[in-house]
Amino acid sequence: MQFIDLAEIHVKGGKGGDGIVAFRREKYVPAGGPAGGNGGNGGSVILKAVPHLQTLLDFRYAHTFKAEAGQRGGPSNRTGASGADLIIEVPCGTMVWDADTEELLGDLTTPAQTLQVAKGGKGGLGNKHFLSNQQRAPDYALPGLEGEERHLRLELKLLAEVGIIGLPNAGKSTLISVLSAARPKIADYPFTTLVPNLGVVRQPNGDGTVFADIPGLIAGAHQGTGLGHEFLRHIERTRLLLHLIDATATDVIAAYDTIRAELVAYGHGLGERPQIVVLNKIDALDPEEIDERQQALATHICQPVFAISAATRQGVEPMLQAVWAQLNLATLRHG
Repeated sequence: MQFIDLAEIHVKGGKGGDGIVAFRREKYVPAGGPAGGNGGNGGSVILKAVPHLQTLLDFRYAHTFKAEAGQRGGPSNRTGASGADLIIEVPCGTMVWDADTEELLGDLTTPAQTLQVAKGGKGGLGNKHFLSNQQRAPDYALPGLEGEERHLRLELKLLAEVGIIGLPNAGKSTLISVLSAARPKIADYPFTTLVPNLGVVRQPNGDGTVFADIPGLIAGAHQGTGLGHEFLRHIERTRLLLHLIDATATDVIAAYDTIRAELVAYGHGLGERPQIVVLNKIDALDPEEIDERQQALATHICQPVFAISAATRQGVEPMLQAVWAQLNLATLRHG
């Protein structure tokens, strides 16, 4: 599936229906008596978060959305029908911005959550509304009002609990493919993954946890270098980072420091996000080399370092146990 995480759309609420001028035909009532009904209200444009969508791809082909207009009023004081609201489905995790004012209008994070982004216009008043002791036979009505109009920017951030990060070709796609049913493109060259991949990994209790394989980052990513900070935004919503390092790299400490520096430079709390550090591809090393690199990195970061081979699943289960423990701890901390 192609992943689109930014889109701009134009929305407009429906126009209110016009009020009308009409009179009853009754004996002894001046001019028959005013009986023009009010126009119906225009429909509103509403965004709704749904779990079955994962991209903003649909908005690449449809940019303009307009709700239904209200109907004009009728004789005999009949009010026109209101226009139907237009419900636009978006993925959970969509932030909605006013593209002209840069105001954040809402953050749709939970299924069925809604946000009204363009209110429908109010229906116009019929001449019945203007009846008074001084004016027994008003012969005018008001037109319906135009609906609210907005230019919106939609920004999707993945709703994954665990973000798998690391330099290109660290084995992130291979890991998510063995942990879940996700089947990302995998090859032995950098930048194989050009879009984030989502996979659901089952915990021992049967609950599903969403993992996100974030495309490879390089030095300067927070400034847009390489695949850029467009993908760093997806890490913001994660509760835990799984930092994968190629154990066959010339300098595993430098590889760790490169990504760590990008997280800190990007901000948004990523530098303080809980992180499990993992050396991958240990099937390509001798046991002595694995121990040496694992100990050196653990000493450098002052925390344990896991050693795994995603390709052979060696060491994967202990790593997952640490993931579940960290997530449970985070849940307890936040009540």
